[in-house]
Amino acid sequence: MISVYKLKPKFQQLLMPILTFLHRRKITANQITIGSVVLSLLIAVMFWYADRMPILFLALPIGLFMRMAFNALDGMMARLFNQMSKKGEVLNEVGDILSDVVIFFPLLKFHSESLYLVVGFIVLSVINEFCGLIGKVVANDRRYDGPMGKSDRALLLGLYGILSLLHISITAISVYLFAVLCLLLVLSSITRLRKALVVYE
Repeated sequence: MISVYKLKPKFQQLLMPILTFLHRRKITANQITIGSVVLSLLIAVMFWYADRMPILFLALPIGLFMRMAFNALDGMMARLFNQMSKKGEVLNEVGDILSDVVIFFPLLKFHSESLYLVVGFIVLSVINEFCGLIGKVVANDRRYDGPMGKSDRALLLGLYGILSLLHISITAISVYLFAVLCLLLVLSSITRLRKALVVYE
């Protein structure tokens, strides 16, 4: 299934110098994870107030790119420098879900015309990550399959920020757009569950 997540290995290679730098400064995987959550909260606040100061829409493409880097770095740090722990895994998963919710929350303000679909999009995003975790539970294989995984959602929201900064509105098509995104999230969740069960069997 097509997903931005498949580009992750190349992205990780580019991050190796940063990882080495952070390790030399005694930065731990859990600290990077916490930093990602704090960054997500800042992105959400700037997004919320972007209608008053449109330049804040840049927090989406720039901030979400940084968040993707943080998300890659904490896992790399844990694996390569023997920092894996149950606490770290819980912190990472809960932090990711919390971050997604707060970052997407301002969409309720900007697209009240599609309120129920935006709520559905947020809820299905959480369910999608839960379905990924099911693979870990039943087959020790965390699933990240698309077509609407975390990286895909970040890419789309970053694009949304750029369009908003350029005063290109999606209001006229938001109902259709969020309906499609919800369907893709359902498909992504089903794909994760199906593949988890295949591995388990």
